[in-house]
Amino acid sequence: MDVRTLLLQQWASCLDQEDWFPPLEKVLEDITFEQAIWRPVEGAHSIWELVCHLLFFEKRILLRFLGETANEPQAENNDATYRLPTETSQNWQKTKQEYFYVHRELEKILATSELEDLYREIPEDNPLMIELKSLAMHDAYHIGQIVFLSKMQGAWAAKRSF
Repeated sequence: MDVRTLLLQQWASCLDQEDWFPPLEKVLEDITFEQAIWRPVEGAHSIWELVCHLLFFEKRILLRFLGETANEPQAENNDATYRLPTETSQNWQKTKQEYFYVHRELEKILATSELEDLYREIPEDNPLMIELKSLAMHDAYHIGQIVFLSKMQGAWAAKRSF
């Protein structure tokens, strides 16, 4: 198996293909606005904040790879990457859809770009191949947190597909 195929498999498992952990699209499928903003304790992140955090880093890498650095998201520190837009049900849906879109755009680039493009340096970062490997691990970590928050609220199905 070549590195592109391996990364495509990891990338898909984070969004829409079940593997050792459930994919985020499935996890978020029935999460309501109220569940998305819920926090188990003061200082803990909500599901929505975690999705915003994942979106921040994926969007930043996508725009840097495309050379659109003027449009990339900005944050003064890591805590700011969890910042929510105005808390409405409509914005919750928009955040999810934007995350799914950005994740799929990165997947398309991974699937269709020449290998030398995937290995070229991204401004202020590593090559896309390295960044996508790291982002997939980062996604898996936070997907686990999102599943746990879902379970704490009774929003996670008792049985999975295996």
